Amino acid sequence: MRVEGSTQKEAVSYQLSPSAFWSLPIEDLLQTLATSEMGLSAEEAAARLKRFGPNTLGQRQRSNVPRLLLRQFTSPIILILIAAACLSFVLRDPTDGAIILGIVLVSGLLGFWQEHAAATAVEKLLETIELKATVLRDGRPVEIPTDELVPGDIVLLSAGSGIPADCRLLIAQDLFVDEAALTGESYPVRKSPGIVSPEAPLTQRSNALFMGTYVVSGSGKAVVVLTGRATEFGRISQSLQVSAPETEFERGVRHFGYLLLEVTLILVILIFAFNVYFQRPVLDSFLFALALAVGLTPQLLPAIISVNLAKGARQLAKQKVIVKRLAAIENFGSMNVLCADKTGTLTAGRMQVHKAISPDGQESERVLFYAYLNAAYETAFTNPIDEAIRSYRAFALDGWRKLGEVPFDFERKRLSVLVEHQGQALLVTKGAVHSVLQVCTTAQLADGSERPVADLLDTIERLYTELSGQGYRTLGVAVREWDGAKPIDRNSEVDMTFLGLLALADPLKPGIAAVVERLGRLGVRLKMITGDNALVAARVGAQVGLNATRVVTGSELHALSDEALWVRVRETDIFAEVEPHQKERIIRALRKAGYVVGYMGDGINDAPALHAADVSISVQEAVDVARETADIVLLESDLSVLEVGIREGRRTFANTLKYVFMATSANFGNMFSMAGASLFLPFLPLLPKQILLTNLLTDFPEMTIATDRVDPDWIERPRRWNVHFIRSFMLTFGLVSSLFDYLTFGVLLWVLNAGPDKFRTGWFVESVVSAATIVLVLRTRGPFWRNRPSLPLLLTTVLVVVATISLPYSPLSVPFGFVPLPPLFLTVLAVIVLTYALTAEIAKRWFYRKFSY
Repeated sequence: MRVEGSTQKEAVSYQLSPSAFWSLPIEDLLQTLATSEMGLSAEEAAARLKRFGPNTLGQRQRSNVPRLLLRQFTSPIILILIAAACLSFVLRDPTDGAIILGIVLVSGLLGFWQEHAAATAVEKLLETIELKATVLRDGRPVEIPTDELVPGDIVLLSAGSGIPADCRLLIAQDLFVDEAALTGESYPVRKSPGIVSPEAPLTQRSNALFMGTYVVSGSGKAVVVLTGRATEFGRISQSLQVSAPETEFERGVRHFGYLLLEVTLILVILIFAFNVYFQRPVLDSFLFALALAVGLTPQLLPAIISVNLAKGARQLAKQKVIVKRLAAIENFGSMNVLCADKTGTLTAGRMQVHKAISPDGQESERVLFYAYLNAAYETAFTNPIDEAIRSYRAFALDGWRKLGEVPFDFERKRLSVLVEHQGQALLVTKGAVHSVLQVCTTAQLADGSERPVADLLDTIERLYTELSGQGYRTLGVAVREWDGAKPIDRNSEVDMTFLGLLALADPLKPGIAAVVERLGRLGVRLKMITGDNALVAARVGAQVGLNATRVVTGSELHALSDEALWVRVRETDIFAEVEPHQKERIIRALRKAGYVVGYMGDGINDAPALHAADVSISVQEAVDVARETADIVLLESDLSVLEVGIREGRRTFANTLKYVFMATSANFGNMFSMAGASLFLPFLPLLPKQILLTNLLTDFPEMTIATDRVDPDWIERPRRWNVHFIRSFMLTFGLVSSLFDYLTFGVLLWVLNAGPDKFRTGWFVESVVSAATIVLVLRTRGPFWRNRPSLPLLLTTVLVVVATISLPYSPLSVPFGFVPLPPLFLTVLAVIVLTYALTAEIAKRWFYRKFSY
């Protein structure tokens, strides 16, 4: 058999012509893959990675420089403008055409520079939380990024592991896999080595593991057969491209885009039609109308959003919060409901054994021993309960050996191990108290006597209620004799003897009540969703400040219609005894009820709820499937970090909206003024190249908006996109801008007697200077002199003002069609700009009294 030293050609022949790998004898498959059960050498793995490429469903999500650059020039308006400028270059005026193309190029390069820098920064952050797989390389277990897996790798799997590629099982121990993402099967499927028929459908390939699924319990060792797009999941994803659900922020951006499109189309069509009607040159009129469209469009919005989000991601990274999906930052700020589990989020997640008691309430060493026996031989998945039992007291297990296991699942809520001692096999079960009682017929008292379990149900229920009411997590323990020659499964858990109760404590995290209170002051309501019983959940909920008077249980959820649940979720803070699929239903009901919902989860059963939430949050120690699904990963499991994230999300959202407010109002005002002026002036108020230069210069201060300070009231409560508010803002301040534009027209024409060149120069100076300075007024709701702008914003504003005033006196004035302005012109224009800023301040006070966001 050829192993690591095989040629690449031999190693890859199978993937070029894939066969039913689940039907091959394992020796033949390993030989075909040119590997062994000891795995590949690092050198051979590197060669195969180069041959096959990364183990992803698409290209590596790295910033693609050519594509990012090209995207800056692909909007329909920009493409039409480039075509018209080229036409002007060929037919009439090469200088004008070159200037227009130059401005478009510079504007596009600015957007590219901003987005590329943002994308690069985010990629570096994502590298800290990339998913990894444990493989055998050079015969030793090592962790590697999952996208570096290659055919022939040997992977080691445990509960919570995502299946990183299509694999064939070599060894399995009580291995159950959730294949719902691939097959729709809602229950975990047992996997075991062996050979399956070549014609077996996907659901019956019990010896194969498939990308996109994950291990629920047990452990295993498998050989990677297919990677990337060659996998079953990859083939499905290519035939059916399913996009991620649209977030609240992305929905707001889309509606804002519709508003801009409506305004731009109406204005451009009307202006072009009127100019042609007045018998002005068609090409000039077309270029003018297109330049107006460019002026109306905040072209840097994608770049501004990217820069704002990337800055937010960097700030969060300093607080040990890694953002995987940038739009989630702004959703973070809009979030007004946060759903979280109890264990590890509100509590420390470090279980401690409190006591073990018999069904008649006596301290019981027997219960403690058999709970330890179950925990010691359980191998399905690591969990804090079994760790607490094992660490509380170590019993000698000499002479005991394990024969089998039925892993825990969320339907049975029990875990059983089959053990043998001195020739006698014993089935030992522990789990949720009521779930264990369901499979018991007798109960053993402290003195060793047995009675029908039905006779003791009231006593057991009283003990359970007392312990749960005190906040203890309570388990039941049961045993039965078994024929050691017979394998066990979930149906073996019958006719058992109930031994007693095991109570465990999980103390609250220090300061968690204060964190919940601070979240409430920020307008974020915490809701607990837990599988624990209602009494424990109510106790913990009351301790952290939640409304514990009403607890909705999983059984009550079953009885509620979707419509009734939409109402119930509004008034309920605590959901207990919840099954995994019900978590997702609660999240969707909250979203239907109008909330922006965050969900924090770290377990195997949290993936559907994480996917359904507006903001999905997990932790670095979470299972693979939870981390992979989450938008945000906390490097430390600390709810207080979320408070920092919410504040940063709101700061990012506020600065993004600042750009939208200022760009749309200033652009709308200037373009509306130019459109109107073009109807009564015998000449174009600004040439197309001058309009584009105006737009470019006014964008410079707004590019630094991500560094700006934010009004405290923007942080204090969640906000969402409000297109109606944006429209009102645009119309109000656009009309104020237009009022002073028309005042400038009148002064230039009838007071200063300006000709076409001086008129254009004067208005260009007034337009750019007023648009740059008005940023300092509109960036805050309060008086602008009380809230200082950031230094970068202030500096760029000053530089743009200086550059604009200097331009008519520079060598660039001739190609742009500007002329030097007399001192009187500059003085009059300065007075107009100052009056405009003061008027905008007054209008701002009126506006925020009339409209609220």
